[in-house]
Amino acid sequence: MADSVTSQTIMDGSKTVVMKFTNVSDGTGETAVVKADASALLNAPSKLKVMRVWAMTNGMAVSVLFDATADVLAVVAPADEATHLDFRSFGGVNNNAGSGVTGDISFTTVGASAGDTYSIILELSKS
Repeated sequence: MADSVTSQTIMDGSKTVVMKFTNVSDGTGETAVVKADASALLNAPSKLKVMRVWAMTNGMAVSVLFDATADVLAVVAPADEATHLDFRSFGGVNNNAGSGVTGDISFTTVGASAGDTYSIILELSKS
């Protein structure tokens, strides 16, 4: 089996995209799974910047990554917490991935067990 996941684009504007992701784990978790494919978005930005994160996790943490040859950690949604992170006051978390940067956002779950869940909403700026 595999984790039961959903992805939903709530809004895809010229400069901003808002996306929602859910996961009900079977215990296998996710490793560097692309969630926001920059090339599939309106105006196909070269990179996405994290502006805000709303997350609720149950039993596992989620690493939000900038996709590249060696993925770069953008933010972490801690296990067993409801979290709201707002980075707008300083312009967002820039994608600082190096070699092989794709501009995409991917997730890796940490400590996933059967029945663990997450629900994450990302507000991303296009650059």
